[in-house]
Amino acid sequence: MRFTAHRTTTATSCEPMTDTTATTTGVPDVHAVTAATDEAMRALGRDLATLARPGDLLILSGPLGAGKTTFTQGLGQGLSVRGSVTSPTFVISRIHPSLKGGPALVHVDAYRLGGPDEIDDIDLDMTLTDSVTVVEWGEGVAEGLAEDRLEIRIERHTDDTRTVHLRPVGPRWAEIDLPGALAGRG
Repeated sequence: MRFTAHRTTTATSCEPMTDTTATTTGVPDVHAVTAATDEAMRALGRDLATLARPGDLLILSGPLGAGKTTFTQGLGQGLSVRGSVTSPTFVISRIHPSLKGGPALVHVDAYRLGGPDEIDDIDLDMTLTDSVTVVEWGEGVAEGLAEDRLEIRIERHTDDTRTVHLRPVGPRWAEIDLPGALAGRG
């Protein structure tokens, strides 16, 4: 799987995965990646795992079936974590320890949570600094967990392709050139 980087305002390619970046004055860069298949979503997760480090927070949003768990499966593969990454909908949170001494993956599903107060109740602050934490359905709920985060919004289209919008927030992610980092890997 190859990734192609472009700086433009819209994604126009139908390749398995392409990167585009939209920059608006005063707004952080939003990087848009088009993923044509489930495997492309996993590949994006694996690729972002190469950039991830302990303390990183990724907040995923998008409709049911958009590919949030599919992305997280790839992230888990890239981090070499133990266990099958499945949706934590009914258990709220799962911890997948690293098999190689890297950071654990903490996978949270905030769908059933009523708001930021309830996310505090699951004590993510106990694992946040040592793990890579992914919060599905986290928009409007998990932003208060960390000043630095990567907000990932997934749109699924009628042809089953997805547009993945990556929005870096805070100095940690502002330092990373996501389109350049993703270009050429696969």
